[in-house]
Amino acid sequence: MTEKASAILPATVEKIIKPLDPTEPEKAQIAIEGADYLYREIRINNTLVDDEGNKVRLKPGADVEVTVEAPAESTTTVPAKE
Repeated sequence: MTEKASAILPATVEKIIKPLDPTEPEKAQIAIEGADYLYREIRINNTLVDDEGNKVRLKPGADVEVTVEAPAESTTTVPAKE
């Protein structure tokens, strides 16, 4: 079995965005530390599941981690510096 390449990035929940349409989910705006300024924010549905299977939501100011994963065949090796 081939392992996935991954990076874990620290991030913070900046704000919670209430939907205009009550049938739509609220969003959590997350700022990823170390990302380029114009690309550091992402928005996701603010619906998560805890270890016990309960639905939970993020709070503004919460410290979170964003994980990026890719299968090995989607990556290339970085050459060593000479």
